[in-house]
Amino acid sequence: MNILVSNDDGINAKGIMELARALSQIANIYVCAPHIQRSACGHGITVGKPINMREVKFPNAKKAWEITGTPADCVKIGLRMLSDQGVKIHKVCSGINHGGNLGTDTLYSGTVSAAIEGCICGLPAIAVSIDDRNPITFEAACELVVNTVKVSTGKINSNTVLNINIPNLPVSQVKGMKITRLGAREYEELFNPKNGDNGELEYWYSRTPVVYENLPEDIDVIAVQDGYASITPLHYDLTSYKLIEEVKSWEIKY
Repeated sequence: MNILVSNDDGINAKGIMELARALSQIANIYVCAPHIQRSACGHGITVGKPINMREVKFPNAKKAWEITGTPADCVKIGLRMLSDQGVKIHKVCSGINHGGNLGTDTLYSGTVSAAIEGCICGLPAIAVSIDDRNPITFEAACELVVNTVKVSTGKINSNTVLNINIPNLPVSQVKGMKITRLGAREYEELFNPKNGDNGELEYWYSRTPVVYENLPEDIDVIAVQDGYASITPLHYDLTSYKLIEEVKSWEIKY
């Protein structure tokens, strides 16, 4: 099996190195990742300017490139380039992200977007994240993503991303694993004003996650908040099918 690995934290992040190391036990690993931190860039792609690629040495990878584009760029161009070189990729894995990608945050996530780009390009994909910007260990995430790749191979189609989130806990303290659905990911948000180097006022975004009570246990945010690992199957079709007939009934005129 050949797996393309990417992320949004940048090619030098600890998480992507741990992901490549873990997956190299069961597959040939190729890495295409941003040359710098690109978190929360969503599914943006680069248009109107060139994308530069540089081949680099990367532990446990057959080949690796750092790319001056978004996570989605990295997957799109990486798959095309590897195909041109005769390398058939079977799955895309994105992460291990330093920070959770739960609920509505999946819409902002470069990590999840890299995985979704794999689906758009016709491959099943997995995204994996640890719910803290400063992970204390990658052991649980590595173990779960390897097991997920093994079990899901041949069972998920090219329209599916398995979105894995792990609480920031030692393996012995993770309570178990739940299959979940997306919930709301809400924050107490602030835009802190500061004077920039040029004297102009700047605003810096900061946020504190809301702690929830009395919500269903099958929501990804709740599962991870309660100490469980979470796997949520995702797809990129955002259609609200239950509203199609209702909207038709409105008879909107043009």
